[in-house]
Amino acid sequence: MDLQLRGRRALVSGSSAGIGWAIARALAAEGVEVVLNGRDARRLAQAVERLCAQVRSAEVDAVQADVATPEGCDHLVDAAGDVDILVNNCGVCEAAAFESIADAQWTRMFDINVLSGVRLTRALLPAMKARNWGRVVFVSSESGICPPGDMAHYAMTKSAQLSVSRAVAETCAGTAVTVNAVLPGPTRTEGVQVFLERMARDAGCSTAEAESTFFSKQRPTSLLQRFVEPAEVAATVAFVCSPLAAAMNGAALSADGGVIRSLY
Repeated sequence: MDLQLRGRRALVSGSSAGIGWAIARALAAEGVEVVLNGRDARRLAQAVERLCAQVRSAEVDAVQADVATPEGCDHLVDAAGDVDILVNNCGVCEAAAFESIADAQWTRMFDINVLSGVRLTRALLPAMKARNWGRVVFVSSESGICPPGDMAHYAMTKSAQLSVSRAVAETCAGTAVTVNAVLPGPTRTEGVQVFLERMARDAGCSTAEAESTFFSKQRPTSLLQRFVEPAEVAATVAFVCSPLAAAMNGAALSADGGVIRSLY
C-alpha cells in the first residue's frame, strides 16, 4: 500500500534503537526524509548506517540530543528544521516496588516520557498549523490504560501522554493536523530481549519458555501471547502518519496484542 508520504519530513525522538528506529525505518521506506535522534553519538551513527543499509533510498539526518532536558529539545528542534511529522517516541521504563520509588525517579520518568513530547510538540506544532498539514504521534503504552503494580511511575507517564495527546488534538480542530497516541503492548526491543535472557538464566529455562511464563503470569490478557515486534508497532504508526488516516484524530490506538480488555 502506498501511504502517500513521499517527500514528507519526519522527526522521531529516541530512534537509535527499538520501536523508534523501527518507526524511522518504516517511514523511510515510504519515501519520508527522517531525522533520527539519540543521546549516544556512537549508537546514533550505527542506527543511521543500519537504516541506510536496509532502505537504500533513505534520506536520513541524525541529531544527538537529550530530549529529557529543555536545552536538548531546543537543540533538536533547531537542528531538525521544519518537519511534517513528529513522533514522540523517546521513553524509558523500569519495574520497581511502589514503596521504593523515590521522588527523583518519578521526576526523571516524567521528564523523559512526558515533557520531552510536550516540548517538541509545543515547538513544532505552530508551523504544522500554519501549513495546514501535519502529524503528531505520541508513543504511549497499554500500561497507560492498564497500570501494572510494579511500574506505577512508568504507567503514570503513559496515562499522561494520552491526556496530552487528546488535549493537543482539540487545539487542531478544523485543520489538517492530527494528533494521536499509539499504545504498544509488551514489545521485543533490545532491552526486553536482555530481560528475557536474564529471566531464562535465573529460571534455568529457554528464552521461549521464559516468554511463555511472562505472558501466563504477567500479561495473561494478551491475545497474541507473544511479544509484539517493533516493526508491527511501526506499521501502525506509519499508517497513522499518512493522509489515509486523516479521520483518525485525538485517538488512542492500540497495537497491544489484545492486552487491554476493552470494547473501546
